Amino acid sequence: MAALTLDDLDHHLLDLLQRDASRTLRDLGEEVGLSPSAVLRRVRRYRTSGLLSHTVAVLDPRHAPEVVLAVCLVTIQEDSPEHGRLFRRRLLEAPEVQQAYEVSGDYDYVVVLATVGTGHQNEIAKRLFQQDPNVKRYTTLFVLDPLRTGSAIPTRRP
Repeated sequence: MAALTLDDLDHHLLDLLQRDASRTLRDLGEEVGLSPSAVLRRVRRYRTSGLLSHTVAVLDPRHAPEVVLAVCLVTIQEDSPEHGRLFRRRLLEAPEVQQAYEVSGDYDYVVVLATVGTGHQNEIAKRLFQQDPNVKRYTTLFVLDPLRTGSAIPTRRP
């Protein structure tokens, strides 16, 4: 698939959508200077290309007092393609995994978990990490204060 080419209006529209995807096509169009139908065509193009994967409601964890956020740093024993596929599939299937990244450096993966209480967090860590013989070690960092959460990514340099 060819790379999606974005113009200035696309960048502006994507920024607006990432901030509040519930805005109407008319409202978005007024902001970027396009008709609602032109905005819809662009949004459909983002979806078709895979750039816009899905639309969600983002909850603020500070207002969900039972939620426990944790960042897990994971080191894998053997980095074979089969082990990697199995580990990745387990991460992708676990709804508690909010984010997962394969990284460079001392760790192989960074995994962000959201659970309800520490008991639930321990359950999930055991299932994802402790019971996997290919996980050499993992470290859990509990989030004490979620200063800033979000999922917006830049589409161009400022």
